[in-house]
Amino acid sequence: MATTKEIDVDGGVLVGHDGSDFSDQALRWALEYASTTGQAVTVVRAWVLTTAPRPDSWEPGYMPPLEDFAEAVVKRLSADIAGVVADYPTVDVRTTAVHGKPATRIIEASAKVAIIVLGRRGLGGFKGLVLGSVSEQIVRHAQATVVIVQPTDIEATPGQRKVLDADFDE
Repeated sequence: MATTKEIDVDGGVLVGHDGSDFSDQALRWALEYASTTGQAVTVVRAWVLTTAPRPDSWEPGYMPPLEDFAEAVVKRLSADIAGVVADYPTVDVRTTAVHGKPATRIIEASAKVAIIVLGRRGLGGFKGLVLGSVSEQIVRHAQATVVIVQPTDIEATPGQRKVLDADFDE
């Protein structure tokens, strides 16, 4: 696998996945959507050296090439999504790893896809945020339709509304 700084995608549904429960729920939504529309799903994980899993070639005192890190990222991504993907055997699912910041890489790829699906938040901090920083950047700058999947296992507190239910006349 070559290290890439561009998401290899040509149409269909793009799902950003960081290993969180939020991204699993977004993936499940995207797979359901794709099974209805007949589109392919590309699941992407962006990485930098500090977030990549240790490659099999790693040894003390040896720095593996970036390709080994990219391969380790795809291996971890494939393992992370295997249970969800198994429930949708008829959907064409592809996985890819891209070197760089997630928001930047997904925004760059947004012109080449029909829809981008993301979890509301990922593995970052600031749990009180309505949207994670990556999701917010993508919503603001993507050239494709962006769907943010509301978590199914978290109950909204009174007074909170889903974006689609908002009353903008207030």
